[in-house]
Amino acid sequence: MDPHRIYEIRCPVHGFVALNDWERRIISHPAFQRLRRIRQLAWTDQVYPGAMHTRFEHSLGVMHTATLLYDSIVRNAKDVLSRELGYDDAGFRRNRQLVRLAALLHDAGHSPFSHASEELFPDQENGEGKYGHEQYSAAIVRGPLRGAVEEHKLNQGNYGFTADDVASLIEGSAGAKQGIFWRDLITGQMDADRMDYLLRDSHHAGVQYGRFDLHRLISTVTAIPGVGGEPPRLGIEHGGWHAAEALVLARYFMFTQVYFHKTRVAYDIHLREALKELLPGGHFPAPTPGELEEFLKWDDWRVLGLLAEGNGGEHGERLSSRRHYRMVYQTNEIQTETDRKKLARVREALGELVAAEMPAGRSWYKRDDTDIAVYRNFGGQRTVAPLSDHSNVVRNLGKNDQILVYCLPERKQEAAKKVEEAIHGLE
Repeated sequence: MDPHRIYEIRCPVHGFVALNDWERRIISHPAFQRLRRIRQLAWTDQVYPGAMHTRFEHSLGVMHTATLLYDSIVRNAKDVLSRELGYDDAGFRRNRQLVRLAALLHDAGHSPFSHASEELFPDQENGEGKYGHEQYSAAIVRGPLRGAVEEHKLNQGNYGFTADDVASLIEGSAGAKQGIFWRDLITGQMDADRMDYLLRDSHHAGVQYGRFDLHRLISTVTAIPGVGGEPPRLGIEHGGWHAAEALVLARYFMFTQVYFHKTRVAYDIHLREALKELLPGGHFPAPTPGELEEFLKWDDWRVLGLLAEGNGGEHGERLSSRRHYRMVYQTNEIQTETDRKKLARVREALGELVAAEMPAGRSWYKRDDTDIAVYRNFGGQRTVAPLSDHSNVVRNLGKNDQILVYCLPERKQEAAKKVEEAIHGLE
């Protein structure tokens, strides 16, 4: 087989995704093929029937998008990267391949039904909270995928990457300036992951909320020179800041209309509770050499098979029969004092009728040192300002504090009456 052959996979979002024989070999590995059996949006198809796509196709799309971003940055700021990171043409080619591999494998560690089950990751031994899916991804790259990453002729004859090189970029443990800069293409406020999932989720759900001008955003992404010995920063040229603004808004609209849809949230609740019954000890195996192999046996197919056999307790039965919890009350996204009084009254009035509550607790944009930097070079005068300084919308986009309150479907009418009585006079 020709190791230099280029393959193409048709993608409903990007048209065609190109990959070399090395990447094809990695994709063919069972640890990556597992992503075909993990849905991108969990049980969202219960609301949007077309949302049946998987982490497999998303991962290919992130690799494609990260490559477009990389190539555009090199076109727009090759001199900056050469001067501050020491790249020559061989260095640019080498890091391009490293970014592609990290983008391709960044989601290898997702658990069944993706983010919906992440709360069931075990606690880390060092006491720093629960493991994240990035740590699972890095462990899979260093473990089952090590041979596929390291042993291909294209790698051995041209790059010499180790599995640790790829895993370090995924988890952000690479200390070099190069690693810090390029990781923003994988995980950041303007990353390839976000760009792909917004467009892909919109496409499959059949909605327009997640759309933005991808091509304008890519054409204006750049590297901003570092100051005071700091490495260069990922940013956007001044002419592209409206496209960056649209990306932020697309994320907001997708969360409010799709990801935090009341019925989708109910299914997430049931899934987590059912998995607590299905998983030994109520949590997934850890991403450690002794447990990682067992973790990789968990995918959507296994969970669905167990549910079909009647496992998963009450919540498994509700998933199978579609007798999900019903939302009986919701607060506004930004709560006022009156909203808080209403919620307190509703909780008191419902009492044991409250089956579950789910807070949004989501900030759409971080106005800190991760604020998207807008770079302008006008007449030789260079300025850098955060996106929130340019966009009134982004600057005033507050945290979503909405809370959804659920009851059993068989008691919805009773609960709705109590809610009506509780908030009467506070409207």
